Amino acid sequence: MLSTPRYFSAILATALLATSGHAVAQTAPKPPLPLKTVRLYESGVGYFERSGRVSRDAGLALPVPVSHLDDALKTLVVLGTDGKTSVAGIEFASSISVENGRALAGLPEGSGPVTHASLLRSLKGSGIELRTARETVKGKLVDVLDPSDDEPGPCVPVAEGEGAKKQGEGASARCVPRKETTLLVLTTEAEIRKFFLSDVVGVKPTDPSQAARLGASASVASPQGASARRDLRVLAESTSDVTLGYVAEAPVWRSTYRMVLSNKEQRGILQGWALVHNDTDEEWNRVKIELVNGRPDSFLYPLAAPRYTRRELLTPSEPLSTIPQLVLQTADAMWSEMIGDTFGPGGLGFSGLGAGGGGHGEGIGIGRVGTIGHGSGTGSGSDQGSSTVLSVGDLAKIAEAEGMEAGALFRYSMPAPIDLRAHGSALLPFLQQSISARRIVWFEGAGYVGRSAARIKNDTKQTLPAGPISFFADGGFAGEAQIDRLKPSETRFIAFGSDIDVELTQDNMLVTDEVQLVEYQGDQLVEHFIRHTRVDYTIENRSGGARTVFLNLDLVRNATVNGADELDFDVVSNKPFAVFASEPRSKKVRRVEADEGLSRRTDITTLTPQSLRAMVDAPKLPAAQRAALEEAANHLTDAQARESLLPKRRADLDELVQDLGRLRGYLAATRSKEDGEKFTKQILEKEARVKELRTRIAGLGTEVEGYRSRARTALQKLRK
Repeated sequence: MLSTPRYFSAILATALLATSGHAVAQTAPKPPLPLKTVRLYESGVGYFERSGRVSRDAGLALPVPVSHLDDALKTLVVLGTDGKTSVAGIEFASSISVENGRALAGLPEGSGPVTHASLLRSLKGSGIELRTARETVKGKLVDVLDPSDDEPGPCVPVAEGEGAKKQGEGASARCVPRKETTLLVLTTEAEIRKFFLSDVVGVKPTDPSQAARLGASASVASPQGASARRDLRVLAESTSDVTLGYVAEAPVWRSTYRMVLSNKEQRGILQGWALVHNDTDEEWNRVKIELVNGRPDSFLYPLAAPRYTRRELLTPSEPLSTIPQLVLQTADAMWSEMIGDTFGPGGLGFSGLGAGGGGHGEGIGIGRVGTIGHGSGTGSGSDQGSSTVLSVGDLAKIAEAEGMEAGALFRYSMPAPIDLRAHGSALLPFLQQSISARRIVWFEGAGYVGRSAARIKNDTKQTLPAGPISFFADGGFAGEAQIDRLKPSETRFIAFGSDIDVELTQDNMLVTDEVQLVEYQGDQLVEHFIRHTRVDYTIENRSGGARTVFLNLDLVRNATVNGADELDFDVVSNKPFAVFASEPRSKKVRRVEADEGLSRRTDITTLTPQSLRAMVDAPKLPAAQRAALEEAANHLTDAQARESLLPKRRADLDELVQDLGRLRGYLAATRSKEDGEKFTKQILEKEARVKELRTRIAGLGTEVEGYRSRARTALQKLRK
């Protein structure tokens, strides 16, 4: 035993026993151990604790539904308080899979329906008691035969002729053979008898083991079999109460909240309610309920039903039959009929080897919950974002430090035990506490409708599970929303309605960029610049009460903001807020100025002399970088000058080529020697001109590439 207040019996790990036909004698039902504690988890399982006094002679039972038996055997733990608890094991009736139940009863394999005939065939060779309307016969069932034309039954008279009201009154009759399933029975007096199935009132197996197997098969095939109660008998002795705990599937408990906001102070009363369900057939009387905010891993595992492995079938080297060859026919008949070789197993059916041992289980994996990442860049292109070189400020420092969980699970204990009927549900309060709750008007941007919202900080010591939350203010209902899982010291902005009394518009927006540094990185020019933004916001409050306005600013974290009454930061959206106090029935203009440290990338192939000289004009650019940019701009200017000549040269070349084509046509068509010489001369002159133009065009292209290469070399001086 361990030296803790409750002792775990290690004997249980190796002492679980199961009845298998004759292993443990059946005992009378024992009273169940009283249910004392139920601990519910968010992963769809519950931990159930039962306590009571146990002894070898008057052991107590642990009532578990058949569907929960595997979970109970997998997680069962015995706890004692006196250090003298002796556990010999846990005894229970074995579970039988549907496939095993059908096999034990002699029924066909598979999941098809069980017919009357197939059920009777399962009794072939067994002792039976057969009843008809006239007699009761005892014996052995030899076979069940389907209807056959080769063995017609007794004649059934059928009336013939039209207008005959009764058989024999003016009508002739004919005999039709009766076709139906028949039973062959060897009676206890060694008499072979045949019974038509329609004449049979009932068939009862006289072998108790056969009857038990049929009963077991019917139980596992029942749709209600999984919900039937299975008692686990505790084989233990203790001088004081013993607690047994086990895990089983249970409905997920869910939370719902009510928040009562106060206009005078930035506090609110948060009420947390838990919805729990008792989906068992047992009433919960004075049961302690504990709610765990966490998701421990749990899985299904087939454990209760017996399992069998497969062994390799080895056969003799010579094919030997279990049936004599000449028991039914002669060698001459075998030869004459040419039916082939009937050697071999002679009735042994070789089935495929299947895996699983009569069932399958499904595992449930609970993944870890991650956080959602939000980008911090601004602008419409993906080439712009926060600068990693310029440090302007960190707006995220406004947000308070995030809370850290001390453990993976938080537990809420109900203050008093509860009573809950079987298959009943209850809404239980698990939290009522004053927390930080500031009522605000939240604007996603200028021109948007203001949203009634609350800035909530979890200043409790417990993690708040996710769930719906209803807000109450000014003596009535204010709106509702959903709250995500909130750890201690975390803050959330939750909108729950619209505030049509407050309006926010934007005017006179001015944006200027001032380059501070440039870098050359991987054939891209990176500009680090300060973006100055100045905006006038008009805030109109038409209500009779003061409002606190939170405006979402589309800024990166690397920024500073001036002009607001205060600043705040939302860690979920990764965006800052400008906060303004708005007096009742007022309209004011507030100017907000912001500086952001940004960067943008431009591919070197798209740079122009104009864009480079715009960077050169930046007053805070270092002299060395200004000189490199100026040099690159001059080279690009030379490259542009030569590129500007190329369109005219190419047009001239196209015109000469067209003239050559026409002259060659004239030369081919002329018959005059004088005209031929004239066209030949012109062709030679134009061919020389074409050659010259092509040389000049190629030279201009070479010069353009040379100047661009020099510009690239100049920009490479900007590498770190």
